[in-house]
Amino acid sequence: QSYVDYSLFTYERKDVSLHVLIYVDDLIIVGNNPTTLSKFKAYLSRCYHMKDLGLLKHFLGIEIAQGPDGLFSTQRKYTLDILSKVGFLGAKPADFPIEQNHNLSLDDGPLFDDPTRYRSLIGRLIYLTITRPKLCYVVHILA
Repeated sequence: QSYVDYSLFTYERKDVSLHVLIYVDDLIIVGNNPTTLSKFKAYLSRCYHMKDLGLLKHFLGIEIAQGPDGLFSTQRKYTLDILSKVGFLGAKPADFPIEQNHNLSLDDGPLFDDPTRYRSLIGRLIYLTITRPKLCYVVHILA
């Protein structure tokens, strides 16, 4: 069990490496030895009711693509859902959505009718920064 993340378990012996990441009832199992992976999955299937979904494609709303250079993660659908919800689906993209050292003030515009909706949006944007680190600064300012 990892000391950094209690939901990450690692097994390493000689040339075999196996990692298991657990979130509630979802597992990611990765390793460098296909035989060990198969044996471990078979063992888990005997101990628990488990369904092997094959290669990782989605995890916690994050889409995963595997290519020759490694794994790539995106939250395209999640991003489109956010844009749709706030009415920005047709908005023009920007390389950097806010100027550095931009200070927000109450004079910049009207207050929100429902602050809960704003907080919810900020929470969704914080989750989006997992795969879009360029947004961290602007989300920090907005939060």
